[in-house]
Amino acid sequence: MCRPGWGSARAEARRLEGLARLRRVRDRIDRDYARPLNVPALAREAGLPVGVLVLSFGEAYGRTPHAYLTARRAERAAYAEHTGQPVHTGQLGRAGRAGTTVRNREAAGAGPVLR
Repeated sequence: MCRPGWGSARAEARRLEGLARLRRVRDRIDRDYARPLNVPALAREAGLPVGVLVLSFGEAYGRTPHAYLTARRAERAAYAEHTGQPVHTGQLGRAGRAGTTVRNREAAGAGPVLR
């Protein structure tokens, strides 16, 4: 028979393991933001169903994995523009200029100057 506190300790251990998985996904997005990333691949790496990853990530970080990735790309583009570095669409994981400008305008309020 289990002791009374063991059930809650196991639940807490599961919760912490779930947060660690989400942190690994977030770290992967931060590290590989310039590469093509998709949510199903991130979910597979985390060992979670796509829906669970999207909901859990949203609860933990306030936005979906895709929105987090888009915001990171916009932040990096704005930083590069601020420091005078050229911003290339290939560095941002997008195929075209139009998508880059529109996404950055949505996320940061302004699009980068693309070269």
